[in-house]
Amino acid sequence: MFKSGNVTVMVTDLKNAVKFYVEALGLKLQHEMDGHFAQVEAPGLTIGLLHPSGDQGVKPGTSGSMSIGFEVEELESAIETLQSRGVHFHDYVEGQAAQVVHFSDPEGNTLYLVCNR
Repeated sequence: MFKSGNVTVMVTDLKNAVKFYVEALGLKLQHEMDGHFAQVEAPGLTIGLLHPSGDQGVKPGTSGSMSIGFEVEELESAIETLQSRGVHFHDYVEGQAAQVVHFSDPEGNTLYLVCNR
């Protein structure tokens, strides 16, 4: 039924968003178009970064109803790597099935690392 998946994140500053997702998170930039859209790739996930034009439509970083998770093999080393790139973490949760730590992109969108047990 489904072939693949993607998510689109609305951003106010495309250049800063691309820098964060590529340099801080280490994702691969697939392409960027006209300063309004870029696509980055994580294993199994494509993320579109969209800078909407005009005053209508979705407002970047305001809904708080979405988060993007990245599964990692070893949580502590992933945290250390991302902290060395300027990522700040909050809300560490340790459950029976997984460990989760949250952080935000420059627009305030929630992202998280998860390490399943």
